[in-house]
Amino acid sequence: MAHQSYGGRSHSGSRPRDTTAGRAEDLLAENRRLTAHLAELKEQAARNDSLLRKTQERELELLRAATLHALFEKLIHGLRRSYQLDLVTLTLDDPQYELRHLLWDDAAIFEKLPQVQFTDSTASLLPYLARLDQPWLGSFNPTEHDFFCAGLSRVGSLALIPLRRNEQMDGVLTFASYDPGRFNAELASDFLAHLGAVAALCIENAANRARLLRSGLTDFLTGFHNRRYLNARLREELARAQRFRQPIACLMIDVDNFKPINDKNGHLGGDAVLREVARRIAAEMRVSDIGARFGGDEFAIVLPQGDLQDGERVAQRVLESVRGTPVQIDAERFEHVTLSIGVAVAEPKHDTRDHKLLAEHLMAEADAALYRSKAGGRNRVAISRNIVS
Repeated sequence: MAHQSYGGRSHSGSRPRDTTAGRAEDLLAENRRLTAHLAELKEQAARNDSLLRKTQERELELLRAATLHALFEKLIHGLRRSYQLDLVTLTLDDPQYELRHLLWDDAAIFEKLPQVQFTDSTASLLPYLARLDQPWLGSFNPTEHDFFCAGLSRVGSLALIPLRRNEQMDGVLTFASYDPGRFNAELASDFLAHLGAVAALCIENAANRARLLRSGLTDFLTGFHNRRYLNARLREELARAQRFRQPIACLMIDVDNFKPINDKNGHLGGDAVLREVARRIAAEMRVSDIGARFGGDEFAIVLPQGDLQDGERVAQRVLESVRGTPVQIDAERFEHVTLSIGVAVAEPKHDTRDHKLLAEHLMAEADAALYRSKAGGRNRVAISRNIVS
C-alpha cells in the first residue's frame, strides 16, 4: 500500500511539471515566431523606406530633365540602375507621330534608346491596358508581353506601370526581371503607381517645352521657319530693299509627286523626305537668306539683295542638290526626288507704303512661276520676268 501510495503521489506530481514545461516551450516558440515576424516587418519597413527614398530621388531627377532625350535616358537607364532591374522599356501612345517628330532633330535617340517604343495605341496591344488604373505585376507571358520586353530573352516577371494623365492612357512603363518572383500580384504597388503618374507628367512637360521651342515661328518637322515667320520677315526685307534701292528675290519650291511618295513610304517616310529636302535647301543658302516651310510639301526662300540672276542661280543649285542623289528613307529604301521651282523678283518703288501687299504680290508671282514649272513637266526652274514693284 505504501508503495502504491508513493507511486500515486509520484504520478500525480509529475503532471503539473510536464504541463508547465509544455506551456513554456509553446511560449518560447510563439516568442520566436513573433520575434521573427517583427524582424521581417522591420526588414520590410526598411526596404519600403529605402524604396520610398529611392523613388523620391528618382522622381526629382525625372522632374529636372530638360529635354525628352534626357528624360528618356533617366527613365530607361536611371530607373534600371536604381531598382536593379534587367530591363526597363517605355511604350508611348503617339497616333499623330508628334512625339517622333519632336525627336527627329536628335534622330540618334532611336538608335541609342531602342527601349523607347511608339505605338498608335497601347490598348490595342493588350486590351486590358485601356482599363488599367494601377500597375499590373505578374509572370511574363510571351504571347501578351513580348512587345514590352523586346530585347530580353528570358523574362521571369514584370510590372506594367500605366502612364495616365487627365484620365487618358499615355503609355506604359515596363519593369522586367529575370527573377520569376520579383513582381507578383501580392506586392504593394503604391510606389510604382505614383512613379507612373510622375513619369506621365514629366513626359508631357518635356513635350510641351519641345513644342514651345518649335512653335510660333518654327516648323517642328523640318526645323525651318514657318509661313508666319516668312510673311513677317519678307515685309521687313522689302522695306529694307526699298530704303537701300536693292532688289529682293523669292523662290517658291514644291516637291514633285509628293503624295505618291508619302503613300508608298508612309507618313514617317514622307517626313524623312521633307526633312532631307529642307536640309539640302538650307545647304545652298547664304547666312542672310531666309528659308521657310510654306506648307505641306512646299518651301520658300527669300534672297535679300538678290536679283533675277541670283534667284535663278540658287534655284538651279537647289534643284541639282535634291535630284542629284536619292533621298534615303531607311537602310533599305531610297527615293529619287525632284523639285519644281518658281523665281520672282521685287524692286520696291520709293513711294511704296504697303509692304504687306507688296509681299503678297511677290509670293504670288513666284507661285505663278512655280506652276508654270510644274505645267512644263516638273523637275525644272521657271522664272517670272515681271518685276514686282
